[in-house]
Amino acid sequence: MKIGRFKFGEKTIFGIIRGKEVQVIKEDRVSALMESITPTDEVVPFKELKFLSPTRPTKIVAVGLNYKAHAEEMGKPLPEEPLLFLKPSTSVIANKMRIVLPKMSKRVDYEGELAVVIGRKCKKVSPEEARECILGYSCFNDVTARDLQQKDIQYTRAKSFDTFAPYGPWIATDIDPIGLKITTRVNGQLRQEGNTEDMIFSPFELVSFISQIMTLLPGDVISTGTPPGVGPLKHQDKVEVEIEGIGKLINYAVEEA
Repeated sequence: MKIGRFKFGEKTIFGIIRGKEVQVIKEDRVSALMESITPTDEVVPFKELKFLSPTRPTKIVAVGLNYKAHAEEMGKPLPEEPLLFLKPSTSVIANKMRIVLPKMSKRVDYEGELAVVIGRKCKKVSPEEARECILGYSCFNDVTARDLQQKDIQYTRAKSFDTFAPYGPWIATDIDPIGLKITTRVNGQLRQEGNTEDMIFSPFELVSFISQIMTLLPGDVISTGTPPGVGPLKHQDKVEVEIEGIGKLINYAVEEA
């Protein structure tokens, strides 16, 4: 099942994706979606809806260097345990929205990734228990000011600009996250191609590890790392992150006014 979050007139709704339409559901909280999904009789065409991020995370926990080939292209050793950093909730944008390339940076890169969406409060769980905390999976673009990342000791500035966390277009609730093909295209040209089976740490291991450090709340997102092939965006680029079994996240890059 694929569940999206949308603006419909003055209302915010969750709905089940049905081709080019959305069937509205009664539940309006992420935690409620873990317990039941109740379709209504209301069906709305996509053209009448505005995409919102699938959830409103209190935090995005991102994982660096979680694909061997990406670590190699960055010239860094493989991590012995997950390398974590945070992206603020203010960096989140939805499908079809614009990524703003800040004047402070001379190079802003795309990083297509699988997102894990947390469905219930999660603290100190095992990898096996982590499965019961996950609502589903989505597409994510860990946009990065690469020159600032290389300049700074920490990742915070490079990863945290407004619009640097495109997330969507919806959540797939019933897929196995292992063995999914993931691609990134810029202006239709293939730039990244990988598979989630190549992760160093699986989504379940990541949820477990992170939950030993911080409490994960319904709607929070874990961005699980990017395959090789990262590269720069420029003004008016169209960037698409597509993951097998989920869908395609589309965003447009624009220079800061």
